[in-house]
Amino acid sequence: MAIVTIIGSGMMGSALAFPARENGHTVRLVGTHLDREIIDTCKRTNRHPKFNSDFPDGVEFYQIEDMKKAILGADMIIGGVSSFGVEWFGDFVLPEIPENIPVLTVTKGLMDTPDGKLLTYPAVWKEKLDKIGKKLSLNAIGGPCTSYELVGHDQTEVAFCGEDIKTLEYLRSIMQTDYYHISISTDVVGVESAVALKNGYALAIALTIGVNQKNFGIDSELHFNSQAAVFGQSVKEMHRLLELQGAATLDNLCIGAGDLYVTVYGGRTRLVGILLGRGLDIDEAKAELHGVTLESLVVAVRVARAIKILASRGEVDPADYPLLMHVDAILSDKAKVDIPWEKFTFTKE
Repeated sequence: MAIVTIIGSGMMGSALAFPARENGHTVRLVGTHLDREIIDTCKRTNRHPKFNSDFPDGVEFYQIEDMKKAILGADMIIGGVSSFGVEWFGDFVLPEIPENIPVLTVTKGLMDTPDGKLLTYPAVWKEKLDKIGKKLSLNAIGGPCTSYELVGHDQTEVAFCGEDIKTLEYLRSIMQTDYYHISISTDVVGVESAVALKNGYALAIALTIGVNQKNFGIDSELHFNSQAAVFGQSVKEMHRLLELQGAATLDNLCIGAGDLYVTVYGGRTRLVGILLGRGLDIDEAKAELHGVTLESLVVAVRVARAIKILASRGEVDPADYPLLMHVDAILSDKAKVDIPWEKFTFTKE
C-alpha cells in the first residue's frame, strides 16, 4: 500500500482522499495556511465542512506547520490548491518535496506571458524549480469532475497527464476505483489547456440563463436553445485555441467539452454567469457571491489578453473568438451582456 499526501484541503483535494483511502492507502490531508478551520473541523468530525459524507476511516489530518512530517515517506503528493495558490505552491511546497516523489495536481488554469504565450501550471512550476536546480515529476488531473459527486461515488472519467507514461500508470494504480476511471496522456499542454479553457466558456453559457431570467422571470422555464448555441460556439473556439497550443486532438477537445458541461451545471462559475446575465456588473456579482473562488474569471481574462497580443502581431484574428472577447469585455470593461449571436453563424459551400 502507498502513502498519499494531499496538500490543500479545499473541496477537490479533499475529495481525492476518498478513492485513495478506499483503495487501502494511507492518506494524509494537509491544510494550507488558509485552511486551518477546515482541518480543525476534519479532526473534530471526520468530515469536510462542505461535504455530506464522512471521510473513510483512517484519513489523517495535518495543519500546514506539519507539512514536512506529512511528506516524509510519501509515495505520491497531490496538490490540492486553487489557481490562486499557484505561486504559493510553487514557492513553498514544491521545494520541500524529495525528487523521487511524483506530484499530481488538481489545479486548472493557464498563465499568459508578455509575448502572448499560454503556459500550463506544470510549465510554470518547472520554471521555478529550474531556478533552484531541482527536478520533480509534475503531473496533473484534467476532466469533468465535481468534488461532491466524486465523494458521492458518481461514475467519473478523468485524465492524468505528465511527461512519463510509467509514472502515470503508477499514479493511476493508486487512485483508480470502480467509480473513478482514469485515462493517461503525455500531452500535458493539451489536457491542461483543454480543462482550463472551459472555465471562461462555462461562464458564457451561464450568461444565457441569467439573460432569460431577466427577460422572462427568475422562475421561468429554462431555455435550452440559447445554452446549446453558446455551448457549440464555445467548443468551436476551444478547438481554435487548442490549435494555437498545438494540441487540437479529439481526445483533448472531448476532455475540455466534458469539463465544460459539468462546470455549466455543477460549478460555481454558473452562479456568476447567471448574475451577470441578469444585469449585474462583475463587482456586483462578486459581492453577491461573498468571496466565492472564481477561477473562470482569471482564465478568461488571461486567454483574451494573449489573443490580443498575438492579434497585434497579425498572428490571429480576434474575430475568430467573438464569445471569448465578449466575456473579456464583460469582466475587464464591465460591458453589458449582449451575446453576439450573429457572429456565431457561418456560410459554407
